[in-house]
Formats: sequence, structure tokens, C-alpha cells
Amino acid sequence: MSNKVTALKELLYKMADDQLILGHRNSEWIGIGPVLEEDIAFGSLAQDKTGHAFNLYQLLERMGENDPDTIAFRRAENEYKCCHLVELPIGDDYAFCLARHFYFDHAESLRMEALSECAYPDLAGLARKFYSEIKYHVFHANTWVKNLLMGTEESKARMTTALNDLLPYALGIFEEGENEDALVDEKLFIGEKALKEKWIERMSDWLKEYDVSLDFSVEPHLGGRKGYHTEHLKPLIDEMTEVVNLEGDTMEW
Repeated sequence: MSNKVTALKELLYKMADDQLILGHRNSEWIGIGPVLEEDIAFGSLAQDKTGHAFNLYQLLERMGENDPDTIAFRRAENEYKCCHLVELPIGDDYAFCLARHFYFDHAESLRMEALSECAYPDLAGLARKFYSEIKYHVFHANTWVKNLLMGTEESKARMTTALNDLLPYALGIFEEGENEDALVDEKLFIGEKALKEKWIERMSDWLKEYDVSLDFSVEPHLGGRKGYHTEHLKPLIDEMTEVVNLEGDTMEW
């Protein structure tokens, strides 16, 4: 297998796994959101992200990998390539999930913008489609983060704390793969380093309007892209695959 194909598969797996796992986490807010509209909003986010994962797994199937159901539900924990940020439980603090939503979807917006110029036409087409959907995710995240930062003293403190606490995990989004150079050389992607620089610039510019300054030099949480995960992923996978394992047959999306 050429470095180009290996690098592309590596990119697709980590993107798709991020979307699948975060989609599952977002779905956990359905029925317990702070207001009814947020139950609906996070349900919609979950649906979009699961759909994005399916589309990316389909690309992998065309490249000789297993079918989407097998990839999503029949792998061992260390075969998933998601970042640590998406694995974390939702907990009981809405500011935490808003911070994750804010960080991740801004990164995804920039990623899809870059991938719209990908030399692999199928991925470039998907990136353009995803970008048109993710811009609404970004709008939702911006609206709620702004509301909390401009709300009460308590709401700003909780939102700022969540942004600081999650920053090392968010920086783990940009963990480089083993074939990063091939992605750049083959004009498949600008690379995680360049993407991280764009993301930091955007985050800094956006947050300074609300007097929030973050230390982007903190040590990132890495390992997810290489199959090393937090203790939270295995229970999530067990829950996500419970019905599949009971049925014993491949499920349909």
C-alpha cells in the first residue's frame, strides 16, 4: 500500500471516529438539557455527526476497508483513532459540553474548509457538504458560549473554567499521524500543525472580545490517534455496541 493511501486512510479513520464518538456523547443530552430547545439542538448535532461518520466510513469501504457497520461497531478499543476530547463523559455541567462543542466544531469548520481543496475528489466533495452543516454547529456553539460569558458573574466563571479545563484535550485534536508528511506532500491536507495554528488564531481572536485569555502552550492530551485512550472510551463502546452484540448480526444505519 502506498504512503498516500495509508495516509488518507489514517486521516479518514480519525475524522470518522471523532464524529461517531462525539455524536454518541451529544445524544446523551437528549431529555436532560437545561431547556427543551437544547435537547433538540444536541439531538440534531448528534445526528449530523453520526451521519458524517457514516459517510467517511463509506469512503474507507471504497478503499478496501470493512463496511461502515463493521468499522463502527466491531472494533477493539485500541483500534479507534478518536481524540481524547470526544471520549469524556458529559457530566452534569452544561458549560463543559458547550466548551467541547465550541472547541471541536471550530476545529472541524477549519478542517473541512481546508479539505475542500483535497486532491482526493470524493473527500473534497464531502468536506464541502459537511462545511455547510458545521457552520450551523459553530453558530450554535458561539451563541451559547457568548451568552454564558456575557451573563452573570457565575456563568462567566463556569464557562471560563470549562474552557481552561478542556484546552489540553482540545489541543489533542491536532495530534499528528505517522504519515502526516505524505498528506501534505500529496496535497490531501494542510496538516495538523497548520490546522492547529489556524484554530489557535481563531480561538484567541474570538475569546479576547469577552476578556478571556487562554494559555495555548499547555501540554496537550495525546495518544488517541495511536489507539491509547482514556478510561471513558471502553464503557462508551460497550454501551454503543450493546444492541449489535445482542443481535449478533450487522446493524444497518
